[in-house]
Amino acid sequence: MSPRALLLVNHHARQGKKRLTEAIECLKKSGFDLIEESTEHPNRLTEIIRHYRDQVDLVIVGGGDGTLNAAVDALVDTQLPLGILPLGTANDLARTLGIPNSLTEACTIIATGEQRRIDLGRVNGKHFFNVASMGLSVKITERLTKEVKRRWGVFAYLATALQVMWESRPFSAEIRINGESIHVRTVQIAVGNGRYYGGGMAVAHDATIDDQRLDLYSLEINHWWQIIPLLPAMRQGRHIKWREVRALQGQEMEVYTRKPRPINTDGEITTYTPAHFHVIPKAVTVFVPSGGAQL
Repeated sequence: MSPRALLLVNHHARQGKKRLTEAIECLKKSGFDLIEESTEHPNRLTEIIRHYRDQVDLVIVGGGDGTLNAAVDALVDTQLPLGILPLGTANDLARTLGIPNSLTEACTIIATGEQRRIDLGRVNGKHFFNVASMGLSVKITERLTKEVKRRWGVFAYLATALQVMWESRPFSAEIRINGESIHVRTVQIAVGNGRYYGGGMAVAHDATIDDQRLDLYSLEINHWWQIIPLLPAMRQGRHIKWREVRALQGQEMEVYTRKPRPINTDGEITTYTPAHFHVIPKAVTVFVPSGGAQL
């Protein structure tokens, strides 16, 4: 009997509408019995997944990290396995899981790959796959329009970052972690569950999405130009070795600021400080390439 899959493709994702037909053909050739639902409004993903919870064997989401984040709460509730078609701009979760951007290869992984349990982060009740952050990354999110992402792809992140960096000003925050209270002046605090975010930057060089920990870094620079030498190191997650970067690890942490500051989860602004972060080990099941490689 063919596995029955709920297929949700974000038509507003960078390649979503253009490649929907290709995705359907590919999945049907792989033996799936598909139920297709429109996702013109990603905030309806939770409702749609819950509606079909007893009618399907898995959920396949086509889109970027924002689309996946919109689906995550329902995936936790229903415990349906997740297949990923990376049709967004950055596709950082797919990168973390070793899923290539090739639609054919991604379909093959859903059909023949392994199912693995991965961790989730949670901040103020909101789940996230990759990273939750405040400061510089929020300004980038606010400037990064759909039109810019669709036109420039992953390069849009770098271009937008360069535009907002010179405007960045340090803010004060208190980080509570592992019984300590740490006061910082920072331009960005990022808390990572997975490995990649922001179009391929790594949270930490040894971060994985099933290590049952969160990795926090605080970027403590005084002038915008000080971030430029750090950028190459941030691609590999080696920035945490630099003097200007404070790196911490734990299963639970809190961040307080003088006034509420917006928090970006997987590329979408979803909550504000004060923020309580914690990791949820082995929270959801995803299809990954066969071979059992470390995630």
